[in-house]
Parts: sequence; C-alpha cells; structure tokens
Amino acid sequence: MKILEAALLIGFAASVCVSALSQTADAKQRLEENVLRLHILANSDSIDDQALKLKVRDRVLAYTAEILPESGESLEAVEATVTEHLAQIEDVAQEIVREEGCDDPVTAELVEMEFEDRTYDTLVMPAGEYDALRITIGEAEGQNWWCVMYPALCVPQASEVKVDKQTESTAFDTSQQDLLEHHGRYTVKLKCLEWLERWFG
Repeated sequence: MKILEAALLIGFAASVCVSALSQTADAKQRLEENVLRLHILANSDSIDDQALKLKVRDRVLAYTAEILPESGESLEAVEATVTEHLAQIEDVAQEIVREEGCDDPVTAELVEMEFEDRTYDTLVMPAGEYDALRITIGEAEGQNWWCVMYPALCVPQASEVKVDKQTESTAFDTSQQDLLEHHGRYTVKLKCLEWLERWFG
C-alpha cells in the first residue's frame, strides 16, 4: 500500500511540475510572439558614439510612436507597418547622425534574433527568440541598446529606461506580467524549458 501511495504522490508531483512548466512555456511563447524589440548597435564604445546611439534611439522611438498603435494590434500587423516605413525609419536615424556631424552609415532592418535575459527598470524580459527592429550605426562594434518597441513598454530617460506601467497592464495578461515582474521565481522553470528546447526542439 505504501508503495502505491508513494507512486501516486510522485505522479501527482510530476503532473504539477509539468503543468507549471506548460504555463510558463505558454506565457513565454506568447511574449515572443507578440513583442517587437528595438536593437541599436553603436559604432564603437567611445563616449561620442554611445551618446549618438541614444540620440538615434530617441529620434527613432519618437517617429515609430507616430506610426505604430499603442497596443492591441497583432505583431504581424505591426511588422507590416514597420516594413512599410523601414526606409523612413532608416532616414530618420541617418538624419540625426548627420545632424551630429557624423558621416557613419545607418542601416535599419527587421530581424529575428536571440536575446539574453534583459532587465528594463523593474521588469525582466526572458531570454528567447524575438523579432526586432535592428539599427546599426557605422561599424556596429559598440555596446548595444535594447528595449521593447511594441507594445511601447519602455520610456527612455537619458541612458536609462523606465517601464510604462499602464502599457504593461493593458498589453500583457496576468501570467505574462507575473513572468516579467517576478523573473527570479521562474528562473528554474525557464532553465528547464531551455534544456527541453535544446534537446527536443
């Protein structure tokens, strides 16, 4: 009887773990499928190039705020808008570079890329494969800058970013917000998912 009870207990524990992993995987997948990130690569790590990177960031975010909805659109629709305006986004970025007396070329492209865990103010966007608007300046060998462009989650303040709490609450459901706000509690689950994806993906 004790063996049977132990087996049932182990089975119950395993089912709880599988359910928890499934919920975490679902929340993470929906983040990856509904977020467009902004990735800017500076020419170098010099003070001037890093300052220029932030000016490009501000100008690009100001422009995309005019053409993108606040939230509610599918990622496919948002990316269609970005693709339609990709040349203009590149021109906007190039314009600020030239205004600052720099002749480095600027390139804007829509890509799918791997991101590591990234902290934005009070939130942690988990590592994964996300779509991103990537802007490269010059040799693109300097420190990078990331943020969540859609939904417009990050509000730039100098070299830092602050999370727009209203956007967070309207753009993400409860499970996604919990994943973003309490990353530490999901660390083990996310590592398990990463291991499973590596072996069975």
